Amino acid sequence: MVNDAFIHESSYVDDGVTLGKGTKVWHFCHIQRGATLGENCSLGQNVNIGPNVKIGNGVRIQNNVSVYEGVEIEDNVFLGPSCVFTNVLMPRADKSVHGNYARTLVREGASLGANCTIVCGHTIGRRALVAAGAVVTKDVPDNTIVAGVPAKIIGKTED
Repeated sequence: MVNDAFIHESSYVDDGVTLGKGTKVWHFCHIQRGATLGENCSLGQNVNIGPNVKIGNGVRIQNNVSVYEGVEIEDNVFLGPSCVFTNVLMPRADKSVHGNYARTLVREGASLGANCTIVCGHTIGRRALVAAGAVVTKDVPDNTIVAGVPAKIIGKTED
């Protein structure tokens, strides 16, 4: 169900996907079965949304981002170019991990900078800011700024 969404002709939207009104899906994206995106979202070039992923309203996902099953994005979140999510704590090529995903939650109004990595099983707090290139290995509290490898709190957001 696409509800007045725009989908570029080069993108794939599987059966069983829900796109909210006003959502825009740009070049070379793939949205997999069971995914739900809210209203007025924007997916830049080459974005992959995994099966059963929930994304809120007003979310901006920049180019080259994959949001894997097990990740949930609340309203008004910004995902910078090439930011990375994981969804398995101990991946192995010779063992199936299908359906055994650690949950990651990005709370309302958070912003994730370009090329940051969010290790699965953690929560990014409301209005938090993850700096470009940071590697998040633990929960990020509301209204904080984190940077570095591993990410550490370096300040507070003003709103």
